[in-house]
Amino acid sequence: MKKILFLPLFQMPSGHHQVADALMSSIQQSSEQHVICKKIDFLSYWNKPLERVISSTYIKWIHMMPKTYDWFYQHMWNSPSKKRGALYHQFLKFEEKMASLIQEEKPNVIVCTHCFPSAIISRLKQRGLIDVPVVNVYTDFFINDIWGKQGIDYHLVSDHSMRKELVSHHGIRKNQIIITGIPVNEDIQAYYNTRPLKKHILISGGSIGLGKIKGFLKQIRTDSHYRYTVLCGKNQKLFKELSSWNHPNIEPRGYITTRVEMNYLYEQVDAIVTKPGGITVSEALKKRLPIFVHSALPGQEQINLEKLAREKLIVCLKDDFPFEEQISSVLENEPEVRGLLRKMSYFEKHKEKSAYEVVLNLLNENKMLQMQPV
Repeated sequence: MKKILFLPLFQMPSGHHQVADALMSSIQQSSEQHVICKKIDFLSYWNKPLERVISSTYIKWIHMMPKTYDWFYQHMWNSPSKKRGALYHQFLKFEEKMASLIQEEKPNVIVCTHCFPSAIISRLKQRGLIDVPVVNVYTDFFINDIWGKQGIDYHLVSDHSMRKELVSHHGIRKNQIIITGIPVNEDIQAYYNTRPLKKHILISGGSIGLGKIKGFLKQIRTDSHYRYTVLCGKNQKLFKELSSWNHPNIEPRGYITTRVEMNYLYEQVDAIVTKPGGITVSEALKKRLPIFVHSALPGQEQINLEKLAREKLIVCLKDDFPFEEQISSVLENEPEVRGLLRKMSYFEKHKEKSAYEVVLNLLNENKMLQMQPV
């Protein structure tokens, strides 16, 4: 029996876990043979108390001191490796523990959905300490410098610019890089046209309900032209406050656990207002929903925002203009909506293969796919 080991990071809900879960579901549904798919948070495996401390600190940090987190991210996670020399002195400890994990699990394929496990495994592969095929599945619209590059068998990316970066900056062969998009659960079905009579807007703050949601919602009048469903995630404080408003056009929702329910909700709305997280944006692209961005968390989301805005795949909302007027100026402008949808279709059509197919092929054949360079 064959096994695929998935390596996200942290226990808290995140895009790294959602991508791993989506791939696991697709593989188990598609494979003709029984495949064991196992997901392990490496940090918890290494040190559970430390994982809890880091997770808690991360949430507080981005809430209370976003600028310092952004500085840290830019200097430690998205900078030349020589600036991270002190960090890499600790890697021998991580490598020893990762080698033990792989020895215990004996996977046939390893899939990294977070850069940190990828970096450790890359070093193990280059040192000849493991020979298991490894796939990087990038969960943002860019590649930070922590991700392992050498020794990785496949790199599954969102678009041509990411492939170009891997080839020109890191010497990766083109046939090791496949444009799959960020994998989303297959319960998020492709777009088909069904819309309610009154325009319906979905507002999301991710799994923990972060961002400038409340400030925007306070502007909405009772005679609003639109109605809003607000995904509060696990932010109970936000959910309770919005519920207490008893606003006729604002419906708060708690954490949604299934992608079937999420797919149904996507099909009831005309647009989404969100942070630029890789998974939410990828789901909206698949559903062909105009994407408005209310804010971005420091670090990776800020970089996602810059790329998505440059590609004109999103509309950035401004703080100094009425929230609903900015949405209306796009949604009530048919040529502008068509332009957004064309951009989305172009982006989606350039996918070369499904991520789960790449992983299954590697599992079944244990050799490199013969892809033609693009």
